[in-house]
Order: sequence, then structure tokens, then C-alpha cells
Amino acid sequence: MDANKKRWTIAAPGYPFILGGVLLVGLGWAMSWPLLVVLGLLGGGFFIYFFRDPERVIPQEEGAVVAPADGKVVFVDEVREDRYLHGPARRLAIFMNVFDVHVNRAPAAGRVVRMEHHPGAFMAAFKHEAGHANEQQTLVLEGEGGRRLLVVQIAGLLARRIAPFVREGQTLARGERIGMICFGSRVDVYFPLESQILVKVGDRVKAGSSIVAKL
Repeated sequence: MDANKKRWTIAAPGYPFILGGVLLVGLGWAMSWPLLVVLGLLGGGFFIYFFRDPERVIPQEEGAVVAPADGKVVFVDEVREDRYLHGPARRLAIFMNVFDVHVNRAPAAGRVVRMEHHPGAFMAAFKHEAGHANEQQTLVLEGEGGRRLLVVQIAGLLARRIAPFVREGQTLARGERIGMICFGSRVDVYFPLESQILVKVGDRVKAGSSIVAKL
């Protein structure tokens, strides 16, 4: 694809929301209710913007790890991850506000060796405890040499749905779309301890195009 040719599509989970706006416009027009038409136009326009799914230029540098989400880095730390990695790991957490692109991407190439959905709370996603308490979708990627990365999509205060685009056993390319979270939310990535994190708290990143670490 020509890197200079931008393409803006709509993520599939957004279609029902956009259709709802269209229906409101049609109903308001048919019943001569201007307020309903205005609400439908505003709602439909917002959902078209929110569910946008732009193409990204994926870096090809060896060992590079790209951001899984658009947004602001809220945590860069070292933690113990016992559910999937069974040991210490480096963690990078990215918070997406309602105006960020919410389509998430694979941080590195690899095979999806495990996927699980965990029900939970819906507290503000930028809070530290949301990483364990909130509803989330986990994905374990296994790359060359058996190296594993853990990607955790975390629902937020407004989010009520995490939509996966991939399945267990699937092989993904770096930057490939893996799913989306509807409305404000967060994505965490857990790396091996020897990884080099290249971003800091407060940095803004873009899914698939910003290099956030080196393996």
C-alpha cells in the first residue's frame, strides 16, 4: 500500500451504532420532529468518528514492538505476572480516551497461543487497580524462540464491550488488527524483563506505527 495514500474505514462493531443514528434521522424526518433529526445526525456523526479505523504504516525494524493502542502511556513498570507469564515482566499501559482510535493492533508478530475473557468491574481504566478488577480480554502471543508477550484489553468506565477480531491459534503479523474496545479503555502489554522500553509515562502513541519497545 502507498504510505502516502490514507484510507479511513469504519470498524465493524460501529455499524449498529451508526445505523441507530440513521434510524433516528429517518424517524424524526417522517414524524416532523427536528430535535430527533438533530440527535440522529449528532449521534451518527460521533459514532462514525469514534469507530474510525485508519490504515497505519507498520515499522519493519527487527525486534521492534509497536503500540497496541492509540493513546497516552499511563504506566511503565516492572510487575509479577502469574496468570500467563508466571514470573516478573515489564508492563506498558496505554489509556485511550473517547477521542482516540479504539482499534487495537498486535504489538509484535506471533501465534495466538491463548485467549481468555474475564468479566469484571467498569472503573476508570487509568486507575492502577483497573488492570486486575475490570472486565478484560487477554491474548498471549508467542514469537520466535518461544518468546511470549501478553496483551490485555481492559474495559473502562464507559466501555461495556470488548470485540476480538482474532482467534486462538491464529498467526499474526506485527501491527495486525486484534480487536477493539468500545469507548474509553486501556491496553496493557507485558514484556520479558530483558526488553527495552522506549517510551515514558505521558507520551502519546499510535497503534501499529509507534515503536514502544525493543526485544
